[in-house]
Amino acid sequence: MSEGTQTQEYYGRIPRHIAIIMDGNGRWAKKRHMPRVAGHRAGVESVRAIIQRCGELNVEVLTLFAFSSENWRRPEKEVGLLMELFIMALQRESKKLREGKVRLKVIGDLSRFSDKLRKEIKKAEDLTKENTGLELVIAANYGGRWDITQAVQSVASQVKQGVIDADAVTEAHIEKYLSLAGLPEPDLFIRTGGEQRISNFLLWQLAYSELYFTDILWPDFNKDELNIALEWFAGRQRRFGRTGDQVEQIKSA
Repeated sequence: MSEGTQTQEYYGRIPRHIAIIMDGNGRWAKKRHMPRVAGHRAGVESVRAIIQRCGELNVEVLTLFAFSSENWRRPEKEVGLLMELFIMALQRESKKLREGKVRLKVIGDLSRFSDKLRKEIKKAEDLTKENTGLELVIAANYGGRWDITQAVQSVASQVKQGVIDADAVTEAHIEKYLSLAGLPEPDLFIRTGGEQRISNFLLWQLAYSELYFTDILWPDFNKDELNIALEWFAGRQRRFGRTGDQVEQIKSA
């Protein structure tokens, strides 16, 4: 049976948007008596595999949490190596992304990154901006609270300028200034590595996402593991505040 047939038979519904916290690189390396950075390098292979699989399944958006605003608290050497790995990954992978019709978007507060890293990010985004396939969003120096705060500040500026009355501010006004504005909200959230937290990731956007947690460490998260998550997702009844009976009535209408 082909993968395409399996997808139809076992999954039924494919998420438009998948968001992933890629956790467990360091523990993967420690189990193998290797330096933590080796786990991060191995994690890049998993990124490649998941991007490819999402493209095969016609997923519209894949958002990966690469570096949180809290990760600066890690040892300085590890942070430096992560920044170097980020630059190398952008340089090595951007042409492959263009050839695979993947469009890259990096979200987060990029002001703290070096000039070199910001230039590589812009170069990779520009190289892939005309692509019409999978939208790959990399969250780097990103935090959900930061995202909401900067959106609210933008709305507050509009109020101050008299563009909109404070009483007229709606969720839609705030969403317009969030990092994922214009993209569908995540249908499926995945966190690898055994932890069961959202960890300040897409706090606004995950309001109605299905949350999937797995003990698999990120470097071991491959296409088969993604397929398992998708099978789980297909079995979920997404209610969005309705009752189960209401959802079934809508489906059968």
